[in-house]
Amino acid sequence: MSYQAPLRDMRFVLHELFDASGHCQQLGNGLDRETIDGVLEEAARFAAEVVAPLNRNSDEQGCRLQDGQVTTPDGFRQAYKLYVEQGWASMTGPLEFGGQGFPQMVSASFHEMLMAASLSFRIYSGLTEGTVLALERHGSAELKQRYLAQLVSGEWTGTMCLTEPQAGTDLALLRTRALPQADGSYQLSGSKIFISGGEQDLSANIIHLVLARLPEAPPGVKGISLFLVPKVLVNADGTLGERNALSCGALEHKMGIKGASTCVMNFDGATGWLVGEANQGLACMFSMMNDARFQVGLQGLGIAEAAFQGGLAYARERLQSRAISGPVAPNKAADPIIVHPDVRRMLLTQKTLSEGCRMLAAYTARQLDLEHGCSNARRRAALLIPIVKAFFTDCGQEVASLGVQLFGGHGFIREWGMEQLMRDSRITQLYEGTNGIQALDLIRRKLLGDGGSELNALIDELATQVAQATHQPPMAERVGQCLEEWRALGESVLQACRQDPEEIGAVSVDFLAYSAYVLLAALWLQAAERASSALAAGSSEAPFYQAKLHSADFYLRRILPRAGAHRQALLAGAGCLMSLPEADFAF
Repeated sequence: MSYQAPLRDMRFVLHELFDASGHCQQLGNGLDRETIDGVLEEAARFAAEVVAPLNRNSDEQGCRLQDGQVTTPDGFRQAYKLYVEQGWASMTGPLEFGGQGFPQMVSASFHEMLMAASLSFRIYSGLTEGTVLALERHGSAELKQRYLAQLVSGEWTGTMCLTEPQAGTDLALLRTRALPQADGSYQLSGSKIFISGGEQDLSANIIHLVLARLPEAPPGVKGISLFLVPKVLVNADGTLGERNALSCGALEHKMGIKGASTCVMNFDGATGWLVGEANQGLACMFSMMNDARFQVGLQGLGIAEAAFQGGLAYARERLQSRAISGPVAPNKAADPIIVHPDVRRMLLTQKTLSEGCRMLAAYTARQLDLEHGCSNARRRAALLIPIVKAFFTDCGQEVASLGVQLFGGHGFIREWGMEQLMRDSRITQLYEGTNGIQALDLIRRKLLGDGGSELNALIDELATQVAQATHQPPMAERVGQCLEEWRALGESVLQACRQDPEEIGAVSVDFLAYSAYVLLAALWLQAAERASSALAAGSSEAPFYQAKLHSADFYLRRILPRAGAHRQALLAGAGCLMSLPEADFAF
């Protein structure tokens, strides 16, 4: 199954909705529209010609572990070498360490392309970017000088080592220990599981960020510290020295992303160095969590786009039955299935969810770019990230499932690639915090955390845009009603959660989904307004803008009503969830 980056839609989002070049000017990085478009065109070529051809075989072949060494699927090493040589690895890295300093708003488009082309391949580099971010923010000057340049270039890769067999979501239960040494280093001992890229043959070194406990550390999450533990020790002159005392004990046998090595990592007195302050490891990790969860959201978006492209191509080619209103292709044995209303329902669902998520991704990326110097953007990003992570990955699974359905029986067969997308997307709803955890975060830390202040600020901003909409009055009226309903619902949720803590968990998933559907409705209104303006100005791309208007109409008529069901469900309260005794679940 081939993949081509949706460049026209990406340009529409970046330039026509969010003025990416103006954003870059505000950030002071000197990127203009011509440069941005040129970079994305090259990125699209790399994704389509280098990365996408790896996807099918990576699933069939997977990774192999022998004598403690992991071999990635055929072609990964060569593709990663090109990835580094062409500068893609350093795209978002800090300038002072050899990076190019691209903002999230621009780099997110390239990252979406990689996710769509081969999620397994992207996982290795994605975690490295997170390692760079954590070291840049919390590492000592010495650690930065010794490790950051090679991580930024992609010569070395990075991981996050959090999870243990008994400690997943609840990191208070982790047992890995770190013993201080006379030279200022630490010896780490313990086992970590589900470590993406924990061992591989792509890079000369792997830099692990490991959560562990110091002796006499406070219990629970307040006693967790973060350590940098390299696979190969680095000499004072920057050259590689001896192998550290750590190893890959096993590869997980997984449902999907089989080209990504998911490792059990054993640390047997491995040498490491403290990152940040002692017992502040979770704070260090959470400072990079917005980026990590945003990237997982992009994984869902990438999968959705790939599934939509596959489904659309198949629907145009597959001949089955005649259109209900009469033959559309009378010179053929049957009509292409795209003439059938239910096939169009599935395709338009795929299209509007994917394009809607792309708009929300760009909006959120702008907040991430601005958050370091703007407290308002920081709060806005924090509010949006759990929605992006959970909703985008739910959409990825839904759109991939629709892709399987569009192919019929062929969708269930491996050779067409659809079932791989569905399997690969499933993990995105689980890692970096399950989607249920994202929903709890939205309610507990964000909504309850500030009494709904940031939510109302977001609604105010969107309502102002609705008030300025002039081309689509009925659509604007509907979206405006939804925004006020969202505001009232937020207040109802606050009151319910304050009265009964069980309501926090009872309402969370439905409130997140409701929020996401309304957010996308507001963005689709903005897209429709821009399309209407372009058509009124006599654009030469009328079909593109007409498609935007049709898509916006479909979203409001066919997708937005889902929000009402989530509203009704969460207003039902916690009683129907908690009143059944555990013993009575089964007899």
